[in-house]
Amino acid sequence: MEVSKLAGHIAPKETLVSVPKLVSAYYTNYPDPEDARTLVSFGTSGHRGSSFKNSFNEAHILAICQAVAEIRHEGKITGPLFMGMDTHALSEPAIRTAIEVFAANGVEVRIQNDFGYTPTPVISHAILGWNKAGYTKADGIVITPSHNPPEDGGIKYDPPSGGPASLELTSRIQRRANELIADGNREVKRVSLKSAMSAPTTIFIDYIAPYVSDLGNIINMKAIAGAKIKIGADPMGGSGIAYWAPIAEMYRLDLHVVNEYVDPTFSFMPLDWDGRIRMDCSSPYAMAGLLSHKDMYAISFGNDTDFDRHGIVTEEGLMDPNAFLAVAAQYLMIHRSGWSSGAQIGKTLVSSSIIDRMAAFIGKKVCEVPVGFKWFVDGLMDGSFGFVGEESAGASFLRKDGTTWTTDKDGFIMDLLAAEILAVTDLSPSRIYRDMTAKFGKPFYKRMDAPATPEQKAVLKKLSPDDVRAKDLAGEPITSRLTKAPGNNQPIDGLKVTTENGWFAARPSGTEDVYKIYAESFRDADHLKRIQEEAVEIVTAAIKK
Repeated sequence: MEVSKLAGHIAPKETLVSVPKLVSAYYTNYPDPEDARTLVSFGTSGHRGSSFKNSFNEAHILAICQAVAEIRHEGKITGPLFMGMDTHALSEPAIRTAIEVFAANGVEVRIQNDFGYTPTPVISHAILGWNKAGYTKADGIVITPSHNPPEDGGIKYDPPSGGPASLELTSRIQRRANELIADGNREVKRVSLKSAMSAPTTIFIDYIAPYVSDLGNIINMKAIAGAKIKIGADPMGGSGIAYWAPIAEMYRLDLHVVNEYVDPTFSFMPLDWDGRIRMDCSSPYAMAGLLSHKDMYAISFGNDTDFDRHGIVTEEGLMDPNAFLAVAAQYLMIHRSGWSSGAQIGKTLVSSSIIDRMAAFIGKKVCEVPVGFKWFVDGLMDGSFGFVGEESAGASFLRKDGTTWTTDKDGFIMDLLAAEILAVTDLSPSRIYRDMTAKFGKPFYKRMDAPATPEQKAVLKKLSPDDVRAKDLAGEPITSRLTKAPGNNQPIDGLKVTTENGWFAARPSGTEDVYKIYAESFRDADHLKRIQEEAVEIVTAAIKK
């Protein structure tokens, strides 16, 4: 991975996206039914694309929303559809298109007053709150491409469970949407925006107050306020920007918003590793602005554009996502007396094994699932998962009383949990992590890409453990070869190979001719490099045709 010379620096003005051209392309370009790259494709976090590439245009939103309306009707979902959007330029026209379709289909839609921004976890919180009250079933949509560059758009659907939709459900939406697009969207029901705005089914509400007022039921806000710690928050131009001031006021926190700008070009953002603007709160390059202020605060944090990810900054700098997941899991399992004693830690199979080592020491069970937050939804709903997290800085956990908070990733509560940990323990999360590595070993973790043809990626996705012939990995006997997650026996769409002191996992990319290799060593950087090199050899041998 070659790091751009511009990484960590503000983008030159001439490189910023032209919002007028982007929005014009949204309305005038149309996907090619014969080109799969331009059709609706739901990954682990919904459909994403750019109007410049004909992959996120009005046609996509029309078709997806019509498909959702039909699926709601089939599933007898008659309650409101809670809808939010982030601050990407394409989110503004997309939410208006969506309103036109849902109004025509008689779907009650609830949107933030004055077309304000609404984070992903707030939509999940609203869905669950409505459904818990025993009303008619509600679901939701968030219009966001997450941390992706400014020229991208995205849309994801949350069923009544409040979290990411299942593969079966997203496949149905994708299939129906592409049928509609292929037919020129002639079956899409739509009214004018003026008619949609005056329809009784289009309702504007305040999402902010209910969410903010409920935070005291999941975070020890009194401890944070009592400790009088100075907190810095960088919304990174994202959808949570209007939430921090009410949070600070309600709970009397010494919290300062570092960056109060909202700009669809994201001109204030430091460039990511490859010289592109990307609101990735786990990247030290994208977080360079907040890192320059780190000595002003006892703890600070940033979030991606829809606030479902978190980046924690301490006196030592930006914490690695895996490091904070381990610290958060340990703290919560010890300090949440209202949780069931059997509440488990949920982790994706590409998250650090220091979580497993820590959990074994404190006597807690870990459930390892495939990549994708959807695998945590049921466990968060029934309380069998106390804390869940994935290596890409997404996590959630239960309320203090052990009941469900959200079933989607929540950057707010992870930010505030970092402050709670400091307030209660008088130790920064990074200091706690250093103590953890002294006890359980220091992990060396890295992700890389390796080339693969579409045919090879298809083979990788359907491997069996018997396809791995190697006996050793980086000088150690292989202890397991997995193509299904041990926590729920679901396919991992790839391969994981483990030894006593290391592991690697390989998964095909959904958008590029590569596969991703995640690797970790509890020895040293050289051992990690050997694991990576031998991982390529093992995978190549397994998928060779």
